[in-house]
Amino acid sequence: MSITTAPVTTRPFGVDLITFFDPGFFGAGTREELQALAAAEPRRVWDTILDALQEAGIAEFEMTFAPADRLTAIAAYGSAPAFAAEVASRGLSVVSAYFADIEHSADVTDPATRAAILSAAETESAFLAEIGASFLVAGLPMRRNNAQGDNLAPVDLATAVPIADIANEVGAITARHGVTLALHTESHSVFWTPRDVDLFLLLTDPFLVAFCPDTGHIVLGGGDPVQLVSRHRERVVIAHWKDAAGAFREKALVDGDIFDRHRPYFRAAGQGIVDWAAFATTLAEIGYQGGILLELDVASDPVGQLIAARTYLEEATAGIL
Repeated sequence: MSITTAPVTTRPFGVDLITFFDPGFFGAGTREELQALAAAEPRRVWDTILDALQEAGIAEFEMTFAPADRLTAIAAYGSAPAFAAEVASRGLSVVSAYFADIEHSADVTDPATRAAILSAAETESAFLAEIGASFLVAGLPMRRNNAQGDNLAPVDLATAVPIADIANEVGAITARHGVTLALHTESHSVFWTPRDVDLFLLLTDPFLVAFCPDTGHIVLGGGDPVQLVSRHRERVVIAHWKDAAGAFREKALVDGDIFDRHRPYFRAAGQGIVDWAAFATTLAEIGYQGGILLELDVASDPVGQLIAARTYLEEATAGIL
């Protein structure tokens, strides 16, 4: 009797390069030491990252904050084409880059701020087009604390409309370069809970703005990634695959420590509550064409942890994607 097994997924595995932000991986002691190393030896930092991707069996990646950003990559290899050639020579590709300019803006209605965001979007989109990447993944601003400082301020229409407007403008810029803007769910941002996603995808133009669900952050916001992706199936173009233990139920204000408060909730793939088989099934049903883009925040052993996540998800998605 022969035993048949479901084929392993044919989708490429990718990773958000935030995975490589543990300074110890580069022999540095602190974040500041890592930044200094990248400034002094950008090629060493980028070669270390690319070597690790190959060792972990990763095919594509999303660029992010420095030192895994456009400027450090160009400093390392001399130009965007030279960077692209180095990546391609290793059998790798850049699929996307994270765009934090909207997220980090204090007031998107300020004319100077809007101009800076649009200029940055133009530069980043032109770079992505030059290296053959497809998506600019953008976070939206973090929630604000209320005037009393004892709770979060509401995200109402007055708050949301100007943010949606700038997202539409950024999407128009990326589209001119053949790059798609995709909004990324981020814990304690205005684009976090299922209601937030519904609101901003309603207010943004589907021809200009797509959706990048981050499964781990959706779980922290009390949502179900499967339901949310199914509901917004026509907007999903890329996804961050990340596991989490459950919803973030603590009362927390948005301050400099908020991201550290999130970290204990995240888990290795298969050790949280995301139903990966159901998630993959939903992506297959909606005609999702992308790969499996892993995200492991500041992994202490990025190669080992990526191999473990890839191995688990190969089995979890076998015969589905």
